[in-house]
Amino acid sequence: MKTKLLFRLAAVALSIFMAGCMEGDNFDPDKVVIIMTGTEYNPVRQFVVEEAPATYMISATATDKVKERTVVTFAIDTSLVRAYNKKYRSNFFPIPGAESVQLEGTEGVFEVGQTISSGVVVRVLSTDEFVEGRIYMIPVTITTVTGGNLELLGASKTAYLRISRTYTFNSLDLHYSDIGSNTVATNPATAPYAEYWFPEEKHINLNSGYTFEIKVYINQWHPSTSPGYQISRLCNFDTGTGNMLRFGEDGMEISQLQWISPGGNVVSNTRFSLQQWYLISLVYNGYSFTMYVDGVKDKELMTTASSNITFKAIEIGMSWVGTYRQRQRFLGKICEMRVWDHARSANQIQMGLCYVDPATQGLKAYWKLNEGEGHIFHDATGNGYDMDWSNVMRVDHASSESAPYVNVDLSSRVSWNTNFTTNICNN
Repeated sequence: MKTKLLFRLAAVALSIFMAGCMEGDNFDPDKVVIIMTGTEYNPVRQFVVEEAPATYMISATATDKVKERTVVTFAIDTSLVRAYNKKYRSNFFPIPGAESVQLEGTEGVFEVGQTISSGVVVRVLSTDEFVEGRIYMIPVTITTVTGGNLELLGASKTAYLRISRTYTFNSLDLHYSDIGSNTVATNPATAPYAEYWFPEEKHINLNSGYTFEIKVYINQWHPSTSPGYQISRLCNFDTGTGNMLRFGEDGMEISQLQWISPGGNVVSNTRFSLQQWYLISLVYNGYSFTMYVDGVKDKELMTTASSNITFKAIEIGMSWVGTYRQRQRFLGKICEMRVWDHARSANQIQMGLCYVDPATQGLKAYWKLNEGEGHIFHDATGNGYDMDWSNVMRVDHASSESAPYVNVDLSSRVSWNTNFTTNICNN
């Protein structure tokens, strides 16, 4: 009786989920049906593929004990990836190559009295044709049910196996040190902080919407305890109307992130921790400015921009000449800077926590900051937004109230972090 009650409760929960999320099925909670195991609440399953071959077991579930021997047939249907992307505004790819994945066996069997069928194995045989930046999905679906006079619940007949892999990377190190020592510099002269200006023909009009992204890792907070000095300026996606990020300022905690957007200030609810990677996404959709942290909405400002938004430059750290670089230094590392010409959804952002496909539609510029050597930050899209740190700008704020810009060569200041113990991401 207890087992039967549990399955009835599961069926009721399933009916609520299906009624709210999946159209087209009239589900009777008192009727025994067949579903793909584990899809009651979420059809997407994580399939970890560190190296090939890799296997994943799937099975079917009945919402009560079967009274007759019942057989279900499984199949891989890659055409379902496109339908899934359309429905959920995602960008998954089917496994490339006909020989890359196979289904070992096609039938699962329920013997009398069972609620879980025997399983079949999905096997990824090779990752040789996988493209970096793409996230792959294997849809495995139940095609037929024979015996037992049981019906298949169409809304929950498919498991979408999302390929998860571990990714290691280099990053740009902004935790600058005194030359010849490992101590944090008290003189900001060694900092690589600067702005890179793009020529006018490379400017991007973003009035209809945009997404700016950067991954950040904080080694330590600014050590100053003086009022007004515990500020860490991270970066500026310079549009002339805002889009600057900094920790602290205006009485905030140093662990809070402030986005100075064209519509006003957006201050994070998140308190950022040390020695942890975060993907920060700044999204404007025409009527609101929303900050996401690791693909989760953190703060939203409902307002429109008051002026034209044109992407023109990138500033890394605090680039002003004088004491500002010391007072607002950032002690950490960054990677994965991206400029999109549209508002990205939460689902799309979550798919790019580690990296994105450089050929993704609407991705205008993409600096992985993964070079590991040299002083040129390459644009992975091929759109021509490479940044050469031997030819950058700083604001000479100390010499004049008009704050003229000065051209500087900071190629010798570029430092890379190649620690794969900390530079690791699971996607």
